[in-house]
Amino acid sequence: MLGWSAAELAKHSSVGVATVRRYELQEGIPSGSSQTMHALQKTMESNGIEFTGNPLVNPGVTLHVGQRSED
Repeated sequence: MLGWSAAELAKHSSVGVATVRRYELQEGIPSGSSQTMHALQKTMESNGIEFTGNPLVNPGVTLHVGQRSED
């Protein structure tokens, strides 16, 4: 939705590129450090992505255009 590569998301989130790529390959809710998951979520939310629904039953995302932070 943001048009970022794994490397760009990793840079903006201060998370390793290998971690981002590993999460991308996992089915469902990625297993990993809650600190890492929070960093990724915070970065995406600060750039206009809203996580909606229940991640186990009805997950979704919405992009709010024009709400991207300037890094």
